[in-house]
Amino acid sequence: MTDTPPYLVLPPLERSLSTCTGWGRQHWETLADHLLGSVTPYATAGGGQFRLPGRNSRSGVVSDGLEGFARTFLLAAFRIRGAGGQGVAGLIERYAAGLVAGTTPGRDDSWPVIVDRSQQMVEAASIALALHETRPWIFDRLSTAEQDNVRTWLGGFVGKRTWDNNWILFQVVTEQFLATVDGPHDPAEIERGLDTIEPWYRGNGWYSDGAGANFDYYIGWAMHLYPLLWTRMVDDDGGRGAAYRQRLREFLAGYQHFFGADGAPVHQGRSLTYRFACAAPLWLGALFDATPLTPGQTRRLASDVVRHFVERGAPDERGLLTLGWYEPFLPTTQDYSGPGSPYWASKGFLGLLLPADHPVWIEPERSVPNDLADQVVALPEPGFLLSSTVHDGIVRLLNHGSDHNAAPPAPAHDDPHYAKLAYSTHTGPEAAPAAWHADVDNHLALLAPDGTASRRARIERVALGDRFAASRHTATVGDTEYRVETATVVRGCWEVRAHLVSGPARAAVREGGYAIADRIPPSTVVGDRFALARSGSAVSSTLVGLAGWAGAGVHADVDANAYGPCSATPLLRGAHSGGETVFVGLAVLSGDAVHPEALATGFAVLVAGRTVVVRYPDGELVRLVLGDLPAGAVRYQRHASDGPGASLRA
Repeated sequence: MTDTPPYLVLPPLERSLSTCTGWGRQHWETLADHLLGSVTPYATAGGGQFRLPGRNSRSGVVSDGLEGFARTFLLAAFRIRGAGGQGVAGLIERYAAGLVAGTTPGRDDSWPVIVDRSQQMVEAASIALALHETRPWIFDRLSTAEQDNVRTWLGGFVGKRTWDNNWILFQVVTEQFLATVDGPHDPAEIERGLDTIEPWYRGNGWYSDGAGANFDYYIGWAMHLYPLLWTRMVDDDGGRGAAYRQRLREFLAGYQHFFGADGAPVHQGRSLTYRFACAAPLWLGALFDATPLTPGQTRRLASDVVRHFVERGAPDERGLLTLGWYEPFLPTTQDYSGPGSPYWASKGFLGLLLPADHPVWIEPERSVPNDLADQVVALPEPGFLLSSTVHDGIVRLLNHGSDHNAAPPAPAHDDPHYAKLAYSTHTGPEAAPAAWHADVDNHLALLAPDGTASRRARIERVALGDRFAASRHTATVGDTEYRVETATVVRGCWEVRAHLVSGPARAAVREGGYAIADRIPPSTVVGDRFALARSGSAVSSTLVGLAGWAGAGVHADVDANAYGPCSATPLLRGAHSGGETVFVGLAVLSGDAVHPEALATGFAVLVAGRTVVVRYPDGELVRLVLGDLPAGAVRYQRHASDGPGASLRA
């Protein structure tokens, strides 16, 4: 376990109830107070904005100042409501004054009016939720004129257009709050927003964030969060609440597997600078009695997540959440991210709405499945295969479905946080601009003569289940298109990756493994058929060529990775000779000792046309068939060990 930084003073660890994390409610309240106190030096004179240090967003400094207020107000609201208004008079006074300043026209820190598809919409939703939760202590104590100003500013949302994704829910909760305080609202817009998300629901608890294949942490901290918090604002939810609760319960059954043994979340998707906002759906399940987790499991996971970041420098020595992951790292952000953006992490404090005597706070922490045994969890809706190993606490996400692209015929694009073959709790993609252009890690690339790598933009799903997942994409080199099908079979920390490359022209081919990052350059080992990179914390990434590959190497970079300034990626090199070529390799991400020479000789592979048979060191056989299959054909089979001498038959 890493120690809490000396600049953050927390209560002593509570080991009687929190045997895993040592964190209890007092730790959460202390951290909330620390975060809220640390932003006060950056408040404008009237308190209506918090102009925090850091790169401004595309929306500009005034919008960013509103964002700083709104997102910390949400944290303050959870703290105020959770305390029943007791002992938090300073917070109540501070945010009431800022609310009045921001909604009074003509002041230096007045908030910009809400217009179509503006950042103000995002922040209005946080303000509306915060006002609902703190109504007896803030809104109800305002003067009539002050209340009217709040209604007028929030009411600017009525009739405006949002983006067709989670933003539609900002309108729902904002106008629903207005309905509860006799403000301007349109019931048809509220209903339309709730109806809009229904086609985005894919089953087993999974929404897409809009049409297309948009699967990431927004599913938990937005698509589940806002509809359920909306039900707290209405007397009659028309039966929607029961459906929302059941969906969340199903979602959490898989979501609990996204966290490593040290609390690290899988590093995949956009807005990762929101950090421990990913704990929000865990608390949400307890808040609405909509979770398969026990109270002790819920607190254990949520506390582990926030502790993970606290012990690694978030918040920093100033008490601020910066644009980055552990430390500032702008490639983790988007152009809509401003200095106040990281405070969507406030959602991770949702558990403070639960009373201090709720079972989630007073029952002992409990182990979760990832603590007890290796796990492989297939999530067909997002196209994810999760693999965790108990010996090192690492979780790997094999991505065969989420590309963050709108449905065709919309043009496809790629992003390092969606396009990779795999992500994990202990590694991040090489995301700096030059590194993303090179696109080495966790990617099968065809290379142009100048070294430009093909991209994995739109992912076409093929199959997913058991320990197996497969997908296709179109790779373009110059004017030539190639079809690339990738099948992955996972067993423990071993990922067998088989690729079928189809195309008329010759091309160089390269595959990268997981990028390892650290404060100092990772150590590396390269052989004829393998490459390995190892961090100082003993996490290693290995890539072994099993069939089709001609050489190996390591790609090193600097300031490209959220996990450290020095990074290294093992890679394999080969050639596509035209027609169809099959490449088979073994990727290993592990906290244990890895011996690539033994792996290179311990695995055996037979390739016959599009059929690949892999024999594991203990004799287990896996048979894959790549490409289009006739009706009734079997794409994937595995057979229990017949001993190391088991024969390979295509």
